[in-house]
Amino acid sequence: MRVNAKWMAAGIALVAGAAVGGLYLRERSTERPNHRTIMTDGDFELRAYPMLVVAETVAHGARDAALTEGFGILADYIGARSRSGEKIAMTAPVIHDPAGEDGGWRTRFIMPGKWTRKTLPHPPGDVLIAEMAARRVAVLRFSGKADDRILAANEEALRQWISDKGLRAAGPAEHAYYSSPMVPGPLRHNELWIPVR
Repeated sequence: MRVNAKWMAAGIALVAGAAVGGLYLRERSTERPNHRTIMTDGDFELRAYPMLVVAETVAHGARDAALTEGFGILADYIGARSRSGEKIAMTAPVIHDPAGEDGGWRTRFIMPGKWTRKTLPHPPGDVLIAEMAARRVAVLRFSGKADDRILAANEEALRQWISDKGLRAAGPAEHAYYSSPMVPGPLRHNELWIPVR
């Protein structure tokens, strides 16, 4: 019995390792927006992004619940479940930020580089196709599950770094999620972004 249990445990560990490895490789091959790194300082960076075409939606409620709802709406759009036409490839990161004064949260999927606002399939009423203007963004990279406490602490650290570098914030903090929700917390790649002047 002990030998069988050991083989079973080894088999489970092998399958779990292969699954995590597959997720990691898939994420590494996911299209990400081009950018120019202006400065790197440990886990902090200053980047310049070109104009990006995004699909976005706004949901209300707690941050986590709004992210889940917004992600589902946008996944249905790119997966051609809420409209006709071809599927659109997933990209990274998923961007999430406060939307106005009414407690809403905006979730954005960056569209693959081959698409423009004019060539994207027509979205359903709860999805908006928009352009994010070219901009400079201060970034703090971190791993793990991005809960409210960690996001608040990282935003405080990033704002201090911005001040220390003589930069000025030009918008609210944005949460940038690179990893699938299926990736275990410690292996997730997240970033906090703040547009700067």
